[in-house]
Order: sequence, then structure tokens, then C-alpha cells
Amino acid sequence: MGKKNEIAKRGISEAMTMDEQQLYEDVRLILHQAREQAYSNASAIMTYAYWNIGRRIVEQEQLGEKKAKYGSYLISNLSAKLSDEFGTGFSVANLRNCRQFYITFPKDSYGFSMAGKVTWSHLRDIMRISDEEERNFYLNEVANENWSVKTLERNIKSGYYKRMLSTQLPDKENKTLEFVKDPFVLEFMGIGSNIDQLENDLETAIINNLQKFLLEMGKGFSFVGRQIRICTETTDFYIDLVFYNFILKCFVLIDLKTTKLTHQDIGQMDMYVRMFDDLKRRNDDNPTVGIIFCTDKDETMVKYSVLQESQQIFASKYMTVLPTVEELQKELERNQLIYNQT
Repeated sequence: MGKKNEIAKRGISEAMTMDEQQLYEDVRLILHQAREQAYSNASAIMTYAYWNIGRRIVEQEQLGEKKAKYGSYLISNLSAKLSDEFGTGFSVANLRNCRQFYITFPKDSYGFSMAGKVTWSHLRDIMRISDEEERNFYLNEVANENWSVKTLERNIKSGYYKRMLSTQLPDKENKTLEFVKDPFVLEFMGIGSNIDQLENDLETAIINNLQKFLLEMGKGFSFVGRQIRICTETTDFYIDLVFYNFILKCFVLIDLKTTKLTHQDIGQMDMYVRMFDDLKRRNDDNPTVGIIFCTDKDETMVKYSVLQESQQIFASKYMTVLPTVEELQKELERNQLIYNQT
């Protein structure tokens, strides 16, 4: 019977006209979109239900006072009763998350308005961030860039927002800065802190983990190639990695160094950017951007080089091991000192 049904289905499919086939595809798309929308709406409805659960817990336990002490027995009893009637999803831990959700996102806040656009799993991580601007940043990124929960957790742990923020200079209106983090965290490459690492090994590790590297780079990047040749009448040069950013509408060159930043590195990237602009950049492209990846740099090197004034050349430290909170904070403070002196 199964074989006969398959033959019959194939016959019907073959007998369909092109118009009928298009009708089928259109209806199929409508149903898929409806299911996705239904799931999205259901997720948003449950998210706001959790917020209201948190509100009632706060009202009952704290009488509206956020800092007042409360008895944990009330949440335990509520969890037991809800679990008996509604099943899983109402553990003590999750009810405490509801309570935290209500406290973290007041009803008239931007975060509350965005909460329905991300999943509860994302929200549980975001609402543990103390800084409101940082929370809103991650809400936007999750909603607009479709970050997975795993990607969100990694970016929070690696200080994605703070690393990007450390390059923002108050006296410079430069959109490029939004795409240049300092430091870059490349722990996903699995190469550890090998002091004998070769530049070619680093390049290969990036290529092997290209999707994760693009996520670390930020929005709008696409890979162009490795060891891209640019040449003059007498000499050939090879750029380690070349990307294109369709938001900035420009090429982004990356030069990989396994040592501390030197004046020679800066001069070399300055030359690469000028040559690329002259030989490769199209008329509708914005000026090329160059980023030097180095293991370390100091304020003197930045202050007394073209990095100080250039809006096309940047130097960023990279870390191949996920830093601790203390290590990251120390690095960000050092970077802020460097940028304040430039």
C-alpha cells in the first residue's frame, strides 16, 4: 500500500500545472509563517505572564518594597501548588526568576517593551546584568541579530558590550569604532596561550572557526579571503585576512601579529590600507579600514603614531583564553587610559 500511495502522490505532483504548483508553494509559505507567528505570540504572552507572576509575588512578599526581606516558604508553597496543576515550569528557581524579571524591568521601561521580542531563556541571562544600558544592548542584539542562548551567554561572559564600549571616544563621531572591539576574545579557536604561536597557525585557526569569528567581529561582516595579494609594478604584498562590511560599506583588512605592537606593524598596515584604497576599492565603497591584531600594545605606541588621528587604522589586542571578570576589567581600564591620552 505504501508504494502505491507514493506512486499516486508522484502522479498527482507530476500532473500539477505550474500555476497549481505555485499555489501549493504560496499556501505552504502562509502556513509556515502562521506557525512561526503563533509560536512567537505564544512566547510573548508567556513572557508577560511571568512578569505578572513576579509582580504578584513582590506584592505579596514585599508589599511593594523591593529591598524588604521575605519568607522563601511562600514561593516554595506556590511552586508546589502550581506544579500540581500546571506541571513543569514552575519550580522555585523559575518563580524567583519571575520575581527578578518584574523587579529588573519596570512596566514603563525600554527593557519591558523589548522583553516580548526575546525568549524567556535569553531574558533569564540578561536580567542578571546590573547595568541598564548593557541590558538594553543585549536585548537589542538578541532581538535583531537572532543570537542563540549559547551565543548570548558567551558574549556576556566575554564582556562583548564593555569591550566594544571601550573604543568609543566621546570626542569622535566615528561609526567605525562601533565595530572595533578592544580586546577581541578568540577563546573558541582552542589554541590557548601558546607564546610560540605562529601567525599562520593563528590565521588557520580563524578560518577553521570562521562563523564564530564573524560573530565576534560584529554586525555586517562577510569573508572575502585570506592572503589577498596586492601588488605594485615591482613588489607583491599579501594581506592576512580581508572582510567586507555591508553596513559600513567598506573593506576591512586584518593583519595578524603574535607579538606586541610595533611601529613597523602600524606602518605596514598604513601602507596596506592606502594600497587597497588605490587598487581594490570601488567607487561606491567607503575608505578601507585596517585592524592590527596584536598580543599587547602600550599608550606611547598609540599616542605617537598615525593611530592617534587615523579613522582608518586601529590596533586591538586579542586574547585566546576567556578572561576572568577581573582580568577583563583591568584590560578595559588600561584601554581607557590609552584612549584618554590620545
